[in-house]
Amino acid sequence: MFLVVGLGNPGAEYAATRHNVGFMAADEIHRRYNFSPFKSKFNGLIAEGNIEGEKVYLLKPQTFMNLSGNSVVQAANFYKILPQNIVVIHDDMDLPTDKIKAKLGGGSGGHNGIKSIDSHITPNYNRIRIGVGHPAGRNEDSVVNHVLSGFSKTDKENIEADIDLVADLLPIMLQKGVAEFSNQLGMKLAKK
Repeated sequence: MFLVVGLGNPGAEYAATRHNVGFMAADEIHRRYNFSPFKSKFNGLIAEGNIEGEKVYLLKPQTFMNLSGNSVVQAANFYKILPQNIVVIHDDMDLPTDKIKAKLGGGSGGHNGIKSIDSHITPNYNRIRIGVGHPAGRNEDSVVNHVLSGFSKTDKENIEADIDLVADLLPIMLQKGVAEFSNQLGMKLAKK
């Protein structure tokens, strides 16, 4: 049994922003694998499904990014899902919009949603990082403005392709682990 979490901020004003690529990926996974309708639970929206024989709960925390861990820990505890069976999909400013990376554990990279989850369940869960590019400035205002902004046409196309790839390869993550997922990801990205 797995818990797949897409990070984002609730509300229409955030729907198409860089910080919401996790929600976008969760929506594509939900559509592609015919999950049950989302319902409100665990301070989030959760759906149940099956991906190639693996039972999966799909969660979109509705607590706003900085408090994502509150929702994740509630769902993980309720379903008794261990950190190694949790997959968190989120935006990453240190990667350009045509890059995706995955790993087990690690630091937060300054991502407040990841910091929140780390503080609630330990850092030893799987992360899929979808690149959203970095702002020109490094100060807090430019970073906040960047992650809460929309995409250029090219970046939007890249993000849509990234999300398709994550949805395509998710069964590999669930069945064979993050290392094999990363290998397949690398091969697919090299062909782009």
